[in-house]
Amino acid sequence: MSDAHRLEFDPIERAGEIWSRHIGDPTSMRLATSIMRVQQLISAELDAVLKPLGITFARYEVLVLLSFSATGRLPLSKIGERLMVHPTSVTNAMDRLESQGLVRRVADEKDRRRTFAELTDEGQRVLGLATAAITEIDFAVPGLSPEQQDQTYELLRHLRSSAGDFA
Repeated sequence: MSDAHRLEFDPIERAGEIWSRHIGDPTSMRLATSIMRVQQLISAELDAVLKPLGITFARYEVLVLLSFSATGRLPLSKIGERLMVHPTSVTNAMDRLESQGLVRRVADEKDRRRTFAELTDEGQRVLGLATAAITEIDFAVPGLSPEQQDQTYELLRHLRSSAGDFA
């Protein structure tokens, strides 16, 4: 983030002080607000590094998921399920990726109601460039050692589990 956009104080800390005076213990409010702000910062940085390639991080996730599939293709419904997004989001991402020539839709020969998505050669190329760009900036989580990243991941995983995100 550029210095021009940096505040002279931490607004979440300030909100915590005010919360404490008016409502009570600010601990969970500060944590939730901090998580949401970090998500905004990471998303903005990832999207900025991918913008020259014409994709967003959400579309990058689709490309990665397709590249990880054993058959090189996945049903659109599986993409939404695995990325934990609404089918409309999958359709929008697929429309954009297909219009860019990065994926193609393929009808299931055995079940005409089902459509697969698969990477094109251009999709493979862009995926390689995007992965290099993202790993170069350490997935936009600077300032944490690998050990701190692991600790943070475990804490957030526990939070996700407690919220019922997975079994």
